[in-house]
Amino acid sequence: MSPTTRQICFVNAAHFYTHYGLLVLATAVLALTQQDAARFGGEYGPVLALGTAMFVVYGLGALPMGHLAARWGRKALMAAFFLGAGAAMALAGLAQGPLSLALALAGFGAFAAIYHPIGTAIIAEAGGERVGRAIGINGVFGNLGVASAPVATALLAATLGWRWAFLLPGAAFFLLGLLYLREPEFDAVKAGGGARPFPEIPRAVVRRAVLILMAIAAVSGLVFNAFTLLLPKLMEERLASSPDLLPVVGALAFLATICGGLTQFTVGRLIDRHTLKSVFMPLACVLVPALLALSFLDGWAVLPVSALVAAAIFGQVTVNETMTARYVAPALRAKLYSVRFTVGFMGAALASPLIGWLHGATGSMAVAMLVLAGVAAVTLGCALLFPNRPEELRPELWARAPEAAPPGAQPAE
Repeated sequence: MSPTTRQICFVNAAHFYTHYGLLVLATAVLALTQQDAARFGGEYGPVLALGTAMFVVYGLGALPMGHLAARWGRKALMAAFFLGAGAAMALAGLAQGPLSLALALAGFGAFAAIYHPIGTAIIAEAGGERVGRAIGINGVFGNLGVASAPVATALLAATLGWRWAFLLPGAAFFLLGLLYLREPEFDAVKAGGGARPFPEIPRAVVRRAVLILMAIAAVSGLVFNAFTLLLPKLMEERLASSPDLLPVVGALAFLATICGGLTQFTVGRLIDRHTLKSVFMPLACVLVPALLALSFLDGWAVLPVSALVAAAIFGQVTVNETMTARYVAPALRAKLYSVRFTVGFMGAALASPLIGWLHGATGSMAVAMLVLAGVAAVTLGCALLFPNRPEELRPELWARAPEAAPPGAQPAE
């Protein structure tokens, strides 16, 4: 295996662990409130809200990563990510009360903030002309982390206790970080060897794309995080209400979210052959009615509709990340990813307290699904406004785009 291939494997593993670690609490809370109610309390909402600081730090921490990478190098930051996130996750398993658990999770969020701005920039550049496929495959690993978190956490919490649901993945990832330290410095630009130079895209087009992308990031971050957080509880309410069925809850959540992984791979391949808007629109159109349906469905019908929602949400993630790669030059990409992910994760930080409050106020997930459907409608509006340019697939055409011509000049034939 070449050094470049090993580096890509480590980056994909980091994506898996980032999303896995962020969702451990969402399922562990179901066991924690049963097994350790004396220390942490027995109410779902307040314990779930202990993850709020994790998502806030995760979002804010992404902002300076592009600048830190330019100063310290991507290798140093990725090494800090592996070791720091693993240690913080293990510390969460040793927490003796709500405050120490919240602080450990916040520590995980601080180190996890490194991944998306740095790891996504590496993958985008390594993908070259097949950036959609590269981002799609990377997205599958992130989705597998989301899908595996509820089932693995439920199994560990039910068999060994909730603490082991944090300790074991934390220790495993710390060890992976030690292996990463042995890797040589990686040049992400050379990893995409043979890629043609980035085209000169008219500023007006780039400005429009970036503004819409930031609006999408704010709302889609909330929908993504809220749905992945509430899914185990939704499955428990609608399909497996007995505490003895915790592993079943995890398995059902896994089945629903694994569909997102399949969608990301498919969407990644479609993006390399079609404009972003033509792929984005069907996903945005499906999401709103599917979320509305989950507000009232009960029984086994919840499973396929949840899978449809997961497919639409995760497919949109692949489109959103490719938007940056298509419209922003490599030199600025890591910095824009930092800003984009910060905006998105600040929206995501609202998910934990919002879901906890809505569930506590209503006693079910019905109103939460209605709220998410309303937020997803904003994403649909953004999709309608996004540029639909054939130049995305043939970058040499940007030089002849109408916006590229000086005022009063005739566009080239």
